[in-house]
Amino acid sequence: MYTDSIRRWATDLRRSGTLANPDGIGEIGLKDGQAGTRPAARFAVTVSDDRVDQIRFQVFGCGFTIAACAAAADLAEGQHFRDVLLLTPQLVDEALGGLPQERDYCADIAIQALHGAVRSAMGSGDVDAITHIAEEDHGPRVTADNPVYQALINSGAAAGIGDEDRHLFACLIAIAAGEPWDTAQALGLSHQAFSELLATCFPGVDQHLLDDTLPDAPSQPQPNDEIRAIVTAHVPQQGNPVAQSMARWLAAMITARSAHPGHLWVSMGLFHRPELTAAIRRHLPSMAAANNKGMRWKRFLFKTLCDQSGAMLCKSPNCGECSDYALCFAPEET
Repeated sequence: MYTDSIRRWATDLRRSGTLANPDGIGEIGLKDGQAGTRPAARFAVTVSDDRVDQIRFQVFGCGFTIAACAAAADLAEGQHFRDVLLLTPQLVDEALGGLPQERDYCADIAIQALHGAVRSAMGSGDVDAITHIAEEDHGPRVTADNPVYQALINSGAAAGIGDEDRHLFACLIAIAAGEPWDTAQALGLSHQAFSELLATCFPGVDQHLLDDTLPDAPSQPQPNDEIRAIVTAHVPQQGNPVAQSMARWLAAMITARSAHPGHLWVSMGLFHRPELTAAIRRHLPSMAAANNKGMRWKRFLFKTLCDQSGAMLCKSPNCGECSDYALCFAPEET
């Protein structure tokens, strides 16, 4: 998935981190409740004679976003303000040797945050914070009267499957069935795995209810391979075969739905945030244990990715002392 060029940039962390006394800071995706729900970046710069003297970046996102920010920082350091403001996502894309089409937005994120840092330095020095385009991502998108949810819940009883798991998978299937893509693919499952899920949890359901795919649908959000590896590593390797299957299905679904904007529990179709934590505790207990501070789940996954790559977005190495604490940790009742 990564070219050699993008791998080099993604591991080029010479300008990753923070500056003690920056003259300007620009960021995208870190305000108005968006932090932890989608890719984000922060650039800090010091300036001298209207030129970018030093530059550092922090990233909350995938390897492509890290690579784009590293390339943007390289293009900007030492340059005059006006030249930095003329940098475009296309120039970042060229420096990387070409991003996959579905990852073009990573260059946009880098350039917007970089330009914000320069504007900040040219002005008051206050943080120039850019908000992603607003989306309806803060409340549940599946409710009990959803026809697919009702059909699944009211289908024949599944032996040995608890109500909480039927609810979990009914929510996930309902939200995916309402999207223009193949339902199984929207959940990150093969058609065989999806059929096994239905046979296990909803043996009486009419599968034709779930076959509505639009031929001219836009490109489906692409799951992040690194996130997949992080989640899959927590699938138990021993135990009841049905429980293992449900853990694999949930891991695949978390990976697929984390590619969507907004809160993970919302993009999974759940009614309430705590349902996601409860499901992870049931099926991916080591993942629940790893998130022992109660961080929001998408934030936790991408922070884990950043920690593994050596990049960082966090303002402070100590979560309890960080001014972004409320953005990363949410009360379970909300």
